[in-house]
Formats: sequence, structure tokens, C-alpha cells
Amino acid sequence: MYYEAEALRDVAWFTSTYSDNQGGECVECASLACGAMAVRDSKNPHGPAPAFGRDAWSSFVAALGDGTLGG
Repeated sequence: MYYEAEALRDVAWFTSTYSDNQGGECVECASLACGAMAVRDSKNPHGPAPAFGRDAWSSFVAALGDGTLGG
């Protein structure tokens, strides 16, 4: 599911503590009231943001942590 920026203007976006805050390539995330997690490009905060359900988001974060993402 994608949300337009206007629909997410009141949510609290956050970046990883590993982000350098130098205007680089950062991903911002926001926890939505429905339990989903929205993600957007910090360089394009007015663009659409895909949202992922709890299970999908948890699996993604776990795969990042244990290195099982392909690539």
C-alpha cells in the first residue's frame, strides 16, 4: 500500500541513529496508527511512501540484522 505525503503529514518520521544527517541517502520511517510501518526517501519527503504490515516489517528488519537478504 502507498500513502501520499498529505495523508502522512501528521505522523512522526524518524531515521536510524546510523544516519549521518548530512543530507545523504537516508530512509525515514513512521509507525502508523493501523500498525503498519511507512517508509520514505529523506530526499523526497513529499513523495509517496509505501507501508508494510507488522509481519512483513518484522521479517524485513530481521533479515537486515542477520544478513539473509539477497543481493
